[in-house]
Amino acid sequence: MQTFIKSSYINCDTKSLFDFHLDTNNLTYITPPDTKVELLTKDFKPVVSQILKIKSTKYFIPMNWEVKIEKIDEPNLLVDIAMKSPFSFWEHKHIFIKHGNISELKDIVTFKMPFGFIGKLFERLVIKDLQKMFDFRHKITKKMLEKEKF
Repeated sequence: MQTFIKSSYINCDTKSLFDFHLDTNNLTYITPPDTKVELLTKDFKPVVSQILKIKSTKYFIPMNWEVKIEKIDEPNLLVDIAMKSPFSFWEHKHIFIKHGNISELKDIVTFKMPFGFIGKLFERLVIKDLQKMFDFRHKITKKMLEKEKF
């Protein structure tokens, strides 16, 4: 298992940050331009045990995901687990922490590559890709919530 962590500070309250992440439509805005995301589950409202179906396409390779909402602790935590994905295991914790007048957005992704030792050879590439993706996600989330133009 590998763990990836990305943390940023955003000038907004934790409830706004939490609500932003509950709105799955925002996923299309915070996904990097080299990846296309299609929400297959329309009008999805995140509640525990609900499953969101997503199709992502990168490098012309489509991947279907089924993500189950594992835990919601408003306004501080949202945890989803992939039931179907390119990974043997995928858990994503979205953590929202109040620090005075600002909030910390912390993403913790724990994953396991498929295909045993062969999959393990690709872990560094996956971590590099996660860094790029979450750098973009945090940047756009910050701009949107701080009402900057992008």
